[in-house]
Amino acid sequence: MPMNTRLHQQSENLWLILIWHVVHFIISIWCFAIWLAETVESYFISSGLLKRYKTIDTGRVKYLAIVLDSKESRRTLEVIELLQCIERIGLKNVCLYDCEGVLKKSKKIIMEKFSRANLYEEASTIGSSLLDKEPMTLEFASFSDGKEAIAQAANYIFTNYYMSGYQKGLPCTESHIDEALKAIGYGQPDPDLILIYGTARCNLGFPAWRIRYTETAHMGSLKSMKYGSIRKAIHRFTMVHQKYGA
Repeated sequence: MPMNTRLHQQSENLWLILIWHVVHFIISIWCFAIWLAETVESYFISSGLLKRYKTIDTGRVKYLAIVLDSKESRRTLEVIELLQCIERIGLKNVCLYDCEGVLKKSKKIIMEKFSRANLYEEASTIGSSLLDKEPMTLEFASFSDGKEAIAQAANYIFTNYYMSGYQKGLPCTESHIDEALKAIGYGQPDPDLILIYGTARCNLGFPAWRIRYTETAHMGSLKSMKYGSIRKAIHRFTMVHQKYGA
């Protein structure tokens, strides 16, 4: 290969490497600027300096779901801190969900930190009115709950509608599914808002029949969790006018 050609190729490679480093530097600066802006804003919100975030209509969030990926669900201390932030804001009914059921294994530790809190299954047996009052009510859910619910609901519909001959040949509707889920004990409330923690930007298998009109907000990692960011996400939801079915 001629010397001039090799020098030309080396020069092109150097330019490509230089351009890559420049682009990487610009992106890093941009990400740092966003992080800094979010951190400062979160501090102002936490300090009460931003007046529009001082008041939150907690009545708009009757039921909050927190969805965590497998990695985040193992951060028990951060999960407890997150719940303390939620309690500080004034929300009383929270569902903790992860796909693998890790949070269920940490249930005892979490409940010890919230000694006045009730488990959803215990509170629901007393009466639904309890869910609107103090203390905090916690529900622990996982992907296996949804699989079991679907299997039992399908069996209920088959037995009560098709085997009995009642409505045989007619399509299965949403109302049939709702009735079946309530009959088998899976009539948990639909969350108004879901906060998702982790790298995924999806509901990670959270039961689809419970999120028909649910808003979602991706919150990043629990390690970078900030009270101000949580308060901002909930405040933003309460300010949105929802048009169901539009």
